[in-house]
Amino acid sequence: MTSSSSNGAARAENTRKFSPWLRLLPGISPKRRSYVLAWYGFTLTFVGMRLLTWLIHIDVGGFGDVSAGGVHLHHYVWGILLLMAVGATALSESSPRARAWLGLAYGIGMALVIDEAALLISLEDVYWDSEGGLSIAIAITVIAVAGTVLAVTRGRRASRADEEADRKRAEDAARSRPGGA
Repeated sequence: MTSSSSNGAARAENTRKFSPWLRLLPGISPKRRSYVLAWYGFTLTFVGMRLLTWLIHIDVGGFGDVSAGGVHLHHYVWGILLLMAVGATALSESSPRARAWLGLAYGIGMALVIDEAALLISLEDVYWDSEGGLSIAIAITVIAVAGTVLAVTRGRRASRADEEADRKRAEDAARSRPGGA
């Protein structure tokens, strides 16, 4: 009995040890961690997409639009598909590790859509026109508001109950895997 419970505890500890999110955001509750990762994902993806589209716009070699059958696929399409996948997965997944990945994917999908919000509002490709600035304004507002909320609430660390629930979920997940205790 002792050896199986210590094996489960060791597996849970290994699960925690190898989680990139626990190393990146130590002491932050799993729920909050997903929000922080969504904000990171949104911010980095928005900046990355603006850089990538600018490189395409100035015709830097090796970069180009994605097309299917001669039709340009705007990156909001990939964002909507990603948000659909995140939503569908979130309906059945509740582990802290999954929530962290879902938070990151949610932020990325949101950035892909909001980066082209002006196009979706005007139903014209205004990305590089003055009207396209609306997308930038919305994205900067999202980054600022979410960042402010995260900063203001940053003192709220994971409670012992959160950490214990995290540990119990990791043990349960280790037991449910093939070859588990």
